[in-house]
Amino acid sequence: MSKVLIIGCGGVAGVAIHKCCQNSEVFTEICIASRTKSKCDDLKAKLEGTTSTKITTAQVDADDVNQLIALIKEVQPDLVMNIALPYQDLTIMDACLACGVNYMDTANYEPENLDDPEWKAAYEKRCKEEGFSAYFDYSWQWAYKEKFEKAGLTALLGSGFDPGVTQAYCAWAQKHLFDTIDTIDILDCNGGDHGYPFATNFNPEINLREVSAPGSYWENGHWVEIPAMSIKREYNFDQVGQKDMYLLHHEEIESLAKNIPNVKRIRFFMTFGQSYLTHMKCLENVGMLSTTPIQFEGHEIVPIQFLKALLPDPATLGPRTKGKTNIGCIFTGKKDGQDKTAYIYNVCDHEECYKEVGSQAISYTTGVPAMIGAMMLLTGKWNKPGVYTVEEFDPDPYMDALNKWGLPWQVNDNPELVD
Repeated sequence: MSKVLIIGCGGVAGVAIHKCCQNSEVFTEICIASRTKSKCDDLKAKLEGTTSTKITTAQVDADDVNQLIALIKEVQPDLVMNIALPYQDLTIMDACLACGVNYMDTANYEPENLDDPEWKAAYEKRCKEEGFSAYFDYSWQWAYKEKFEKAGLTALLGSGFDPGVTQAYCAWAQKHLFDTIDTIDILDCNGGDHGYPFATNFNPEINLREVSAPGSYWENGHWVEIPAMSIKREYNFDQVGQKDMYLLHHEEIESLAKNIPNVKRIRFFMTFGQSYLTHMKCLENVGMLSTTPIQFEGHEIVPIQFLKALLPDPATLGPRTKGKTNIGCIFTGKKDGQDKTAYIYNVCDHEECYKEVGSQAISYTTGVPAMIGAMMLLTGKWNKPGVYTVEEFDPDPYMDALNKWGLPWQVNDNPELVD
C-alpha cells in the first residue's frame, strides 16, 4: 500500500521498524536510513524472512539537507518518518518540503549548538515573551505551518508516547469523558531496573538536558517556572508501586495549553530514583552536561557527547531490564454539570517488550506510537495540510490502534489525585 523512508536506526527506530514490518498491509516497503548504514543492514538482515514488507537501506547525514533531498528523490516515499535526533527535525522538514512528501517525528526541535547566535536570539526572545526557559519548544516547527499548508502536505509532530499518546489521551478525554477539562497531570513512571549504577533509558544527550533544565507548568493562562527537580510528589502506580516523581518541563504542555479549551493547569511528572539524581547532579557539577565545546589534548570535544560515549547505549538495555512502566494522564473537570475525574494510562512490561522486539519498554512505548502515527497519515485517517500535534486530530482511530498494536490503555474513574 505505502512506501516509507525511516530516518534513524537507534532503539526507538528499531521498535518502530519492527512494528511497521508487523503491519505489512500498510507498510509494504520501507527504506531504513542512518549515518551508520551497517546498523540498518544488520536490522534488515534480522527482519527479512519474518515479514512481507520489502526492506532497503541507505546511508544519510540527516544534518545535510542536500543529502536528504537526494535520498528522498531516490526512494520516492509516501512519508518520511523522522526517528533521528530532535536536532535534525528542521533539516528533514526542509527536505520534505523540497520533495513534496509528508513528514512525522517523535519529539520537537531543539538545537545541538546552544551557542548558535540565531537560535540564541530567538531563544532569549521566547524566554522573555513566554516565560519558560527550556531549550526545546514548538515555535521552530510551528513556523513551518504555512509552508506545509501551501504545499498541501501534512507534518505530524511528536507521535511518541509523551509527547504523542498522552495528547491522544487528552483529545479522547475531551471528546468522550468531559464537557470541560480543568486540570491535566501527565505522569511518566519507569519502574524498570537495568542493573547499572547509572544509565539513561533513551538518548543521554536529550535525557540529561531535559532533566537538568528548570521545570515549568501551565497555570491560569501563563507559564510558571521553578528550579530543576524542586517539586517532588509520591504516587502509587498501578502494577509498579509507590514512586518519587518530579515536576519537569515537557513539550506537550505547550501544545495542550493551546488546544484544550479553557484548561486551567497542566503539569508533567517523571519518576526518578535517588541514585540517578545523585549521579546526574555530580555530572552537572563537574561540567559533563555542558554542550559548549572544549579543547582536550588538541581535540575539540563536547562534554555531554563524550559522556554519551561512555554511558551504556539505551538500545542495549533490553535484555537487562526488568519491571514495568506506567504512563498516563489524570484529568479533573466537569461532565453534565458534575465534577468528574479520570485517569487514562498504559502499563508496559520491559521483559515482554524484549521478547517481542528486542527492546526495553521505554523504546517500545515511543516506537509503537511512531508506527501508529505514520499509519494514521498513510491510511488517510489523519489528513490535513499544515503542521499539527497529535491532539489536533480525531483520537479514536489512534486510540483503537494502541489497543491493537501493543499499548492497551485503561480508564480509572476514581484515581488518586496529585496535590
